[in-house]
Amino acid sequence: MKRNIPILTAVDCILRKHFLLCVLVLFIALLFQGCASTLKSSDQQADAVDPHEDINRAAYDFTDRIDRTVFMPIVNTYIDYVPNAAQRSIGNFYDNLSYPNVVLNDFLQGKIKQGFQDTLRFAINSSIGLFGLFDMATHMGLQEHDEDFGQTLGVWGVTPGSYLFIPLLGPSSQRDVTGIPVGLLTNALFYAGLVIGSPVTVPLGFLGAIDKRARLVGPMRIRDEAAIDPYLFVREASMQQREFLVHDGKLPLDLYYEPFQDNPFDKDGKK
Repeated sequence: MKRNIPILTAVDCILRKHFLLCVLVLFIALLFQGCASTLKSSDQQADAVDPHEDINRAAYDFTDRIDRTVFMPIVNTYIDYVPNAAQRSIGNFYDNLSYPNVVLNDFLQGKIKQGFQDTLRFAINSSIGLFGLFDMATHMGLQEHDEDFGQTLGVWGVTPGSYLFIPLLGPSSQRDVTGIPVGLLTNALFYAGLVIGSPVTVPLGFLGAIDKRARLVGPMRIRDEAAIDPYLFVREASMQQREFLVHDGKLPLDLYYEPFQDNPFDKDGKK
């Protein structure tokens, strides 16, 4: 017999949680788009890539404060007391849960062979690999790939649009923000929540957030030590990484002259 939950059933809890997150993301995207109509005159025109910098910086500062004061003490405890081998297995488990998103976008991008390989990879790790705890597929020659819906839109010619920093979620863009609800709906944990219920899936989701943040400790340390302006460091690094992923590491030369990269030379090669 299923366990009853006061006020809301487990299904309602899961659906409401993800529905509200999707609504929040879409609301923020619409807010940023609306702000575009209030830009000041040309002499005060904002950066074409980041026209909403003031709002983005506020979102970044808010997220950074929450991260440092609330999340990092938990993450540091996780790193200090959970053995490295266990951390790898936990990371493999959550990578496998989200891998249907990779499979879907393989096929949407027309990568049919890769799509079948990634389907086989997911099946092997979910079975022989004990629900993804062990990455057996890599040992069998099936390499891991990184695809999402934002990349799919980029492959089909959709430009990134304005840079967005989503509170608590991190850097994105008008193109890539569409991948957030798609990622949620293709994550096996979402459907496990419909069957098992929130008493199990909510702690699993929280552990997944800790694992994801633990993997970013190195890059965030580089940000803190090397960046004069951490916000700009995160913005430019994330945008360049996204284009790298969209083009599978084969960047066209014109991307090196995108507005988000400082170019001290004019068209004639003079300063």
